[in-house]
Amino acid sequence: MKAFKVTGEINKPELSTPFAREVLADKSEHAVEKVYAEIGSRHRVRRCHIKINSTKELKADEIENPVVKKIITGEQ
Repeated sequence: MKAFKVTGEINKPELSTPFAREVLADKSEHAVEKVYAEIGSRHRVRRCHIKINSTKELKADEIENPVVKKIITGEQ
C-alpha cells in the first residue's frame, strides 16, 4: 500500500469547498475512487459535483494524517 494525497473541490450550486485527503491505495486511480466514495457518502455529494485537481504519492515523512502514517511506517 502507498499513501496518496488527493486534492480537489466540491462544487454545489451556491458553494464551492476545497478539500485535501490522504488515503491508502495501490494505485492513484484507486485513491481517487476511494475519495469519491468517502466524500460522496459523508457529504451526500454526487461524483459529478466533485472535481479532482491533483493526486500525489507521498513519502513517509510527508504524511500528515497520523493513522495513515502509522500504517505506512509500521510503528506501534
